[in-house]
Amino acid sequence: MKLLDTNTIKNLFTVIIFVFFTNGLYAQISGKIIDNSNLSPLEYATAALYNQHDKSLVTGVITNALGEFSIKGINTGNYYLEASFMGYTPNRIANIKVSKRNERIQLDTIKLSLGNQLDEVLVKSERSTVIHKIDKQVFDTKKYQNSQGGNAVDVIKNLPSVTVDGQGAISVRGSKGFAVLVNGKPTQGDAASILAQLPANALETVELITAPSAKYDPEGKGGILNIITKKGAANGTYTQINVRGGFPSIEPYDTKKAAQRYGMDITFNSQTDKWNVSLGTSYQRNDKTGRREGELFIVNQSEDKITFLPSNGERSFDEINYNGRFNVDFTPDKANTFSLGFFAGKHTKDRLADIVYYDNHAVSPIESDNRLYSIAYYNHNLRIRKGDFALASFDYTHEFGNASKLATSFLYEYTFLGGPTENDNLGYPDNSIVYQQEYNTNDNPLYGKRLNIDYKWKPFSFGTLETGYQFRHLNHTGEFVYERDGNLVPEFSSDIKLKRTIHSGYLQLTAAKNKWDYAFGVRLESMDRNYTESLKSMSNPNTYTYDFVKFFPSASLQYEVNSKTKLKMAYSKRVDRTTTFKMNSFAEREHSEVFEQGDNTLLPEFIDLVEFGITKKLKGGNAIYATTYYRHVDNVINRVNTLAYEAGGAVIDSILNRVYSNVGKSNALGVEIGASIKPSKSWTTFIGANVYDYTIDGALQFRHRDDIERAYNVDSKSTIYSLNINSTYSFWENASVQFSFNYLSDRNTAMGEDSRYYTPHLTLRKGFLDNHLTATLQWQNIDMGLLNTNEQRITTSRPNAFYTTTNYVYEVDMVSLNLSYTFNKVKNKAKFIESEFGKREF
Repeated sequence: MKLLDTNTIKNLFTVIIFVFFTNGLYAQISGKIIDNSNLSPLEYATAALYNQHDKSLVTGVITNALGEFSIKGINTGNYYLEASFMGYTPNRIANIKVSKRNERIQLDTIKLSLGNQLDEVLVKSERSTVIHKIDKQVFDTKKYQNSQGGNAVDVIKNLPSVTVDGQGAISVRGSKGFAVLVNGKPTQGDAASILAQLPANALETVELITAPSAKYDPEGKGGILNIITKKGAANGTYTQINVRGGFPSIEPYDTKKAAQRYGMDITFNSQTDKWNVSLGTSYQRNDKTGRREGELFIVNQSEDKITFLPSNGERSFDEINYNGRFNVDFTPDKANTFSLGFFAGKHTKDRLADIVYYDNHAVSPIESDNRLYSIAYYNHNLRIRKGDFALASFDYTHEFGNASKLATSFLYEYTFLGGPTENDNLGYPDNSIVYQQEYNTNDNPLYGKRLNIDYKWKPFSFGTLETGYQFRHLNHTGEFVYERDGNLVPEFSSDIKLKRTIHSGYLQLTAAKNKWDYAFGVRLESMDRNYTESLKSMSNPNTYTYDFVKFFPSASLQYEVNSKTKLKMAYSKRVDRTTTFKMNSFAEREHSEVFEQGDNTLLPEFIDLVEFGITKKLKGGNAIYATTYYRHVDNVINRVNTLAYEAGGAVIDSILNRVYSNVGKSNALGVEIGASIKPSKSWTTFIGANVYDYTIDGALQFRHRDDIERAYNVDSKSTIYSLNINSTYSFWENASVQFSFNYLSDRNTAMGEDSRYYTPHLTLRKGFLDNHLTATLQWQNIDMGLLNTNEQRITTSRPNAFYTTTNYVYEVDMVSLNLSYTFNKVKNKAKFIESEFGKREF
């Protein structure tokens, strides 16, 4: 084969450059849409371009978070542009003349004012369920009526990439490790706990960022969920009250107390040209009844015996959240904004597991049916988890005359975590017989600080540069006290302390040229972690340190094939940090069958994310998208079960050791598909599906209580899929019915399998009093005794060691009514700070 000569290469290169640049030899019209009253940008406003001659629509786009828009691919001619946003009077910019094919036209800032004829003109508009951008998907929360009166978890479980299992664990594309932002501000906490604190009624949109750029914290192997609360740009006073009440449980599940479900949240917002004051308070009681059906086999090879523990009993949750929130913004002029926020709240979650271990609980020789003995007993297990939060934040932003912007933010947090666990083994059926009583509790206050400084400017005509610095410090201490029959148990009582300091800086370029949009960035992070722990019987604590300095690069690229089709690809390097709870290596008695412990040398998970996607708009408001993705994780952290050993090496016949440890590597390769379908003007359906192959490969290595190091191989593979359906039919002008269905297939874990899990819901919604009052009737977890809804079986095993399977059966056919009254129909601009540190440990 003849190699290409130099001239041929030059000619080929010239052709490529020519094709690349001539592809963009069309005019481009850009601009910015803002609110006329306070000059704030209007995101999701519409910019529609019309032919001046025949008034036909040429194309249209929506604005980004900065209110900016860009219309590309325009031929020469005369046009006019109409800018509009729901509730605002449209603004027309006439006589836009495009005289050259490659002309770049920058319009003056377009200002919109709130309409004054809202009582006389009915404006009907519908936002898409999902909007695709170069780095994220934006979901409209109002599309999910089954979430009204609930919290943010009830909203995000409808997203195609998101699943919620029977234990309440939230996953994004199969990963439980993901970061949560609230109005773009990072939080550091357990996702379910953070989202449970946010009333669903207060949410405007949810942004799913599966391959985040370098300007975001690199935390979360599944990416980022950014929760955007309702906001607007209107001077005046806004008040909204939401009241929710649950009807009595249809299925009692033989629980000691009936479940209670009720709540109320109030948001008040008052805005003038310079001041924006937001107040909010919320109280939510959300109990969940249910049962637990389990079997446990433990093989004791050294003593030639096998233990069999069948069990059945109550497993219910009582959960209470209440808080107060305050935020004030002061804008003395166009260039400066000051924000001060406070938040205080309480979160309590009681898990009651009163289990009967029947008289066929038996101990027998291995490979024999002869019972050495059998016993029945009753286990009362009450785990109370508390979290008291107190937060304060101060933000300042300054916009310079050259379109650059400086933003600073400081957050301080105090969180008190704790709560006792009661574990009593009693006689059965005579509960007055006491075999053993255990009580453990902990006080672990947490102090956190975060400082951000970000700067954004446009040194180039084609793009924007962003850079910033972040400092974070966490100080988390804990005192764990364990008592058995009223006496201190030194081998379970410990003191721990975690200090973690993070310095990071980033540089990000975001630009657009012709039909290409792209973003490249890198983040440099330095982390110092110092963890100490000691038993009450130890005089000197043991100290474990871990430090790293790492780069976290990112890249995004999008190509507009035409006005209806876009292609994109992205890469992101991530980290999922360890929590104090998962590092405490001293065992805690979780319940009758389990000791739970962490790993004091636990390493963070490091993740590489790659994805390729296509989005396509179809006729009639229909749309479809597909994304294939690959996720590789090093230092995978899994919770696995092993045999429990007494000090000295003897197997404990009836107890497993549940350990958090790094088990190796994992890979996920999958495809995600979503479609918005409108069979008619009154009927809209959104379907999202996710299918992926998941493998875990490695080994579990740790020391038991006998101080002997053991190793177990981990090799697990499975194909997992999920399906989310949301279908809404509007049968009157202000009334609708919605059916939603969430399905999660069987999925593998490091040492077992979690079964399929699904929940169907039906919601009726009706507006009254000119839509100031909205009533939402919800029927959640539809079952009617036919469907096995809201059930999940969890199984773990190791050959010749143990086998355990537990079926969790939770409440079905739950009916509740939510009433929402708005005193001022102008949109709310309330925004509140959220916990960054403590909720991760809850």
